[in-house]
Amino acid sequence: MKKTIFTGAGVAIVTPMNQDGSINYDRLGQLIDFNIDNGTDAIIICGTTGESATMSDEEHIECIRYAVEKVNKRVPVVAGTGSNHTEYAVNLSKKAEELGADALLVVTPYYNKTSQHGLIKHFTSIAEAVNLPIILYNVPSRTGVNITPETCFELSKIDNIVAVKEASGNISQVMKIAALCGDNLDIYSGNDDQIIPIMSLGGKGVISVLSNCMPFETHEICQLCLDNNYDEARKKACRLLGFTNALFCDVNPVPVKEALNIMGFKVGPCRLPLVEMTDSNIEKLTNEMKAIGLVK
Repeated sequence: MKKTIFTGAGVAIVTPMNQDGSINYDRLGQLIDFNIDNGTDAIIICGTTGESATMSDEEHIECIRYAVEKVNKRVPVVAGTGSNHTEYAVNLSKKAEELGADALLVVTPYYNKTSQHGLIKHFTSIAEAVNLPIILYNVPSRTGVNITPETCFELSKIDNIVAVKEASGNISQVMKIAALCGDNLDIYSGNDDQIIPIMSLGGKGVISVLSNCMPFETHEICQLCLDNNYDEARKKACRLLGFTNALFCDVNPVPVKEALNIMGFKVGPCRLPLVEMTDSNIEKLTNEMKAIGLVK
């Protein structure tokens, strides 16, 4: 049985930007403290929600370094180090290990794609290059590549491939991963609206967008599931569902950054090609925030 990186709610933290598009590290530090102070169980830096796709190499490395130092071992820091270029992902993963990250989140190759055999070679190459535990990241809506349950099973045989972030949206697939891999591969929900069904199948928690705005509540839903109190978890999740869905009324992380700005965190805009939400979507998002008392 492999060691679990974290249980509960890990935040896929946004990367705050200044108006000139540079990274606002002071604001990132405030968000990290806000999350940890309110129960977040892990910080995931430089993921999809963190806009890693538009970061320079130097920015990517500096964000990991900053997060590791700011968190200072209070919770695990999981660094996103995936790429569609295996050698690049290997080098970035090695750097994250040098910087003191506790684990890696490695997305499937995108654009050039690959076969299932190619996925096995890709992830195996990264795993062999580092000692850190690795979370596979399956998000076919973004990458165009799905990690099948059978491929998860093959990868679960590697000692430091310990988990998968499942954002396929396919609960039947998640169930098959659980059946094939058992304790050799932890499962984290990659979708905030699927925390409860995935945890009911043995999932360890969520890597969450919602946690950026509501860290305590997201942690609480996960903890209730871990305590087998699924009825109470369901009630709390259903109460937040309108807001959870509104966080995806535009391309992530556009809505969650807008929500944080409305809350007063001033995380700035997204980098192009992501643009501001329409007025109608901002109104929808704000109304859902008001409905749960997140803002007045």
